[in-house]
Amino acid sequence: MNVRVVSYNIHKCIGGVDRRYDPSRIVDVIGHYQPDLVLLQEVVRYSRESPGMLQADVLGEALEFSHRVWIPNVRVQQSRGYGNAILSRWPIIDSDNINLTIGPKKRRSALYGKVRVPLPKNSSARTHSRTLHLFNLHLGLSGIERRLQLKKLLVHEHLDRVARATPVVVAGDLNDVWGTLGRQLMRPAGFRGTGRNPRTFPAYAPVRPLDSLYVRGEIEIDSLMSSRLAAARQASDHLPLVADLTVSE
Repeated sequence: MNVRVVSYNIHKCIGGVDRRYDPSRIVDVIGHYQPDLVLLQEVVRYSRESPGMLQADVLGEALEFSHRVWIPNVRVQQSRGYGNAILSRWPIIDSDNINLTIGPKKRRSALYGKVRVPLPKNSSARTHSRTLHLFNLHLGLSGIERRLQLKKLLVHEHLDRVARATPVVVAGDLNDVWGTLGRQLMRPAGFRGTGRNPRTFPAYAPVRPLDSLYVRGEIEIDSLMSSRLAAARQASDHLPLVADLTVSE
C-alpha cells in the first residue's frame, strides 16, 4: 500500500520572507503533492478570516481532508495558542498529546494519531485495513533539550506498547540543526530514515535539515524530499517534507 505523507511547519501561515498571513499559499503547496496524511506544526487556534473556526479546520476543508485533529501545546493567549495537527484521508481512531517539555523550557509536544489505512481490494491480506501510528513532533531549540525530548518520546507508552512489526511514522520539526538525531537516537531505537535528511530551513534558501521523518515496522521510505515549489519558498519559513512510503500488506 502506497502512502504519501507531508510534514510541514507552516509558521502559522505567515510567510518567512514577506511576513504575510496567507493560508491559501499553504493550501496550494500541500495540495500540489496530493498527500494522504499531513503532519503540521505551528498551527494557530483560530483563522484570521474566520475567528471562530480552527485554523486546522480551515486548512482541512480547503484540502478536503475529512479527518483531522489539532491539539495546542503553546498558549500565548486563549485565541493565539498554537500546536500540532494531523490531517488524514482515513479515519483517525485515536489521538493524544504527548508532553515533551523539559523543565522551564518552552512547551513542546508530540501529537499522536492512530490511523486505519485501507488496503487495496486485490490484497490477499485477511483484513482490509492496517493500523498506522503517527507521531507529529515539534522539538526544542537546544541540542540537549532535543535529545531529552526524543528519549522521553521513545519510552512513552503510546510508542513502547506498539509491536515492532506495526508501521510507525515519527516526523515533524525536530529542529535538527546538525542532522544527527537520526544516527544518535532514532536508529538505535529501531527507526530508519534516509542517508541524509533534505534541507528545509530557511525556506527561501535552505541550509539546515531541521525537519525529519523516520519509520519503524513493516513500512519503508521509498523517497523523501523537500519541496522545490517556488510557492513553498514564500508560504512559510520552512519547506515541507514529502515522503512516499510503502506499508506492507
